[in-house]
Amino acid sequence: MQKFCFYSVLFFLFISISSFQQKQPKEKLNWISLEEAEQKAKTDPRPILIDLYTDWCGWCKVMDRKTYTSQDLIKYLNANFYTVKLNAETRNEVTWKGKVYKFNPSYKTNDIAITLTAGELAYPTTVIIPSLSDDPQPISGMLEVKEMELVTRYFAEKKYPNVSFDDYAKKFKPSWK
Repeated sequence: MQKFCFYSVLFFLFISISSFQQKQPKEKLNWISLEEAEQKAKTDPRPILIDLYTDWCGWCKVMDRKTYTSQDLIKYLNANFYTVKLNAETRNEVTWKGKVYKFNPSYKTNDIAITLTAGELAYPTTVIIPSLSDDPQPISGMLEVKEMELVTRYFAEKKYPNVSFDDYAKKFKPSWK
């Protein structure tokens, strides 16, 4: 009986101590609209990263679960980019650089998606806009964290367009999890 009481007290003590330990809150991506990203980039220039997705895209969901949950990536993107999550099939009007983009029934997508991808529609597509004066740089397909680190560092470190992506990638050593 004494042994049972001892282990019971020990168990409750362990549970009590565990419940008081503070867990570090996880940082989240600061997703904003494309219009808001454009306005912010006018006063505080940064590259814009657009996650172009659709509701039916399985790889888009995988990327949300696996890539966009990396704390290293989240911290880096929040510090160096304006991040936009944009449904390519939105029926809402989207304004970008003074032009209004609408849903295009022929393509079953919004014209902004066609513009951002230069007509090469694939999902997911990560679109980087290095500055408001640069053309969008679409990267189609599911990107793992190490691939996203390569891409985001290339643009945030302002290697584009002075250093070719291939040359940068040859010397790059990923460090994120």
